[in-house]
Amino acid sequence: MMNGSGPSWTTLRSYVRDPSVKDRKLTPGTISRILGFARPFTGQLVLFVALVTLHAVFMVLPPLLLRRIIDQGVLRGNGGVVTVLALAVAVIAVLDAAASLAERYFSARIGEGLIYVLRTRVFAHVQRMPIAFFTRTQTGALISRLNNDVIGAQQAFTSTLSNVVSNLISLVLVGGAMLYLSWQVTLAVLALAPIFLVPAKFVGRRIQALQRESMQLNAEMSTVMAERFNVAGALLAKLYGRPGEEDTAFAAKAGRVRDIGVRIALSNRVLFTALTLIASLATALVYLIGGRLAIAGSLSVGTLLALATLLGRLYGPLTALSNVRVDVMAALVSFERVFEVLDLPPMIREKPGAVALPPGPAAVEFEHVDFRYPSAEEVSLASLESVANPEVAPSQQVLHDISFRAEPGQLVALVGPSGAGKTTITHLVSRLYDATGGVVRVGGYDVRDVTLESLHAKVGVVTQDAHMFHDTIRENLRYARPDATEEQLVAACKAAQIWDLVASLPHGLDTVVGERGYRLSGGEKQRLALARLLLKEPDVVVLDEATAHLDSESEAAVQRALATALKGRTAIVIAHRLSTVRGADQILVVDGGRIVERGRHEELLAAGGLYAELYRTQFERQGATPGAAAERTTEESGFAGVAPQG
Repeated sequence: MMNGSGPSWTTLRSYVRDPSVKDRKLTPGTISRILGFARPFTGQLVLFVALVTLHAVFMVLPPLLLRRIIDQGVLRGNGGVVTVLALAVAVIAVLDAAASLAERYFSARIGEGLIYVLRTRVFAHVQRMPIAFFTRTQTGALISRLNNDVIGAQQAFTSTLSNVVSNLISLVLVGGAMLYLSWQVTLAVLALAPIFLVPAKFVGRRIQALQRESMQLNAEMSTVMAERFNVAGALLAKLYGRPGEEDTAFAAKAGRVRDIGVRIALSNRVLFTALTLIASLATALVYLIGGRLAIAGSLSVGTLLALATLLGRLYGPLTALSNVRVDVMAALVSFERVFEVLDLPPMIREKPGAVALPPGPAAVEFEHVDFRYPSAEEVSLASLESVANPEVAPSQQVLHDISFRAEPGQLVALVGPSGAGKTTITHLVSRLYDATGGVVRVGGYDVRDVTLESLHAKVGVVTQDAHMFHDTIRENLRYARPDATEEQLVAACKAAQIWDLVASLPHGLDTVVGERGYRLSGGEKQRLALARLLLKEPDVVVLDEATAHLDSESEAAVQRALATALKGRTAIVIAHRLSTVRGADQILVVDGGRIVERGRHEELLAAGGLYAELYRTQFERQGATPGAAAERTTEESGFAGVAPQG
């Protein structure tokens, strides 16, 4: 709005928004979907609009009462009229204040309620997206949908709706009142309206360009901070970074943000000053024309003051409504961007009538399984990847005719060169992806026919880089079993060979592990992950190079923990060090997405194929003979304690 001294920021807000949104073509059905979200708030919206209307009416009444106070009270010396009308102005002010508070209450109720609905809906939907979605999506872009776009959508029902209704009613009432008081003054004032809009349009476009540039510069600066301030980035910067050059580079980016901030502030002040100046000139015109009419006796003094007061409430709604399409479309586009995420279907879905896997031991079987990773257009959005267009070409096939069976109590090892497809095979067991050909069975059931909850309860996974939340050890363990007792937590830690460390910490299980568990060493984090696995008590265990990159002492401790974790369970293990799976019931050698060899350790060595070559190359690199190294590793390895049960 706008008072007698000039425009407020609410009046100017539309002019710092990007006008390009008004040309955006909305997806058909967007409006009806928005109305569907608004339906639960219908009663509150009706009251909200009524209060906004009442507030607009209360804005027009005081100037009209002021006219009567001057003409019928002050100039005629009638104190009673002055008293009564002054009390009426006071009552209107009180009622307006009450209506304003009630309007803000309903605005907050509707707005925050809508934010809650949208955020929870998007969060729940994203949680069910396949892992391929997260490998492609920029985390910041996704979070922006839950924050900026959700808030932008919320403004459609609060800020935008209230402004449109209030400004429209105010313009009609104020314009009508001014025409009633003096059509000559009103027409003269309206003739200045185009001049009032010129600086708003001209300077507004410059502010819009500066705002876009500022957002880009702030994003670049935030990216630098995010990369340097997370644990991995800070470690890399300290090991390889040059502090002086890092400081200089950041100072340059911060300086550009500073400079454009000054330009935006100055442009805003120029716009504000220009509008204030024109409003003051318009006020002078009112007094010029109205004053001469008052001298001539065709206009009363009270009417002149009422016109001057109403003028301050005319240009605000007029300028705001002139750019209302930008405001409305900005809110609608935010809704559309939220719907864009909600409309992306999860590839991994639970089919109707899915059954729960029964408890107890379960075999894992792959029958002629083929697989290719989904393309970008199948699992992601270009706008969430910060690319102009998603990839449209289908991905190449990764797995070819994979068949094997792992019985309860057996250990099946997957070995082979990097990129052969070993991790992809394990992803199909827990249904992070679905096979594009063939069948993956757990406990005799096709994984696509069982409930996801029962499958994830049946299968436990420990990856090469076990993730920990920035929380306590206790809560990280309870993520696998929220109802775990203190005794169960301690027992899992002891079985994972990590309890001695936990007990030695000042806060024990309540020790915070830091972002991604970086306050723990690699071996400690792996053993904590194994404790979490043991607490879950899965019937099928998948280990994706759980001992890779560990030192000898940490590996020995983790291997002892693994001996407990794998006992009596169906185990599929990706082996980095081939010596650790010498006792496996079956070793599958994967190369190029195919199982090229299978058998026991001795059989594969005797065959002299890829496994024998990998085994020999690995130990030659370690400077030891295969036999001697194998004997040493057998004594230390926890896998050696897992007797073949095939």
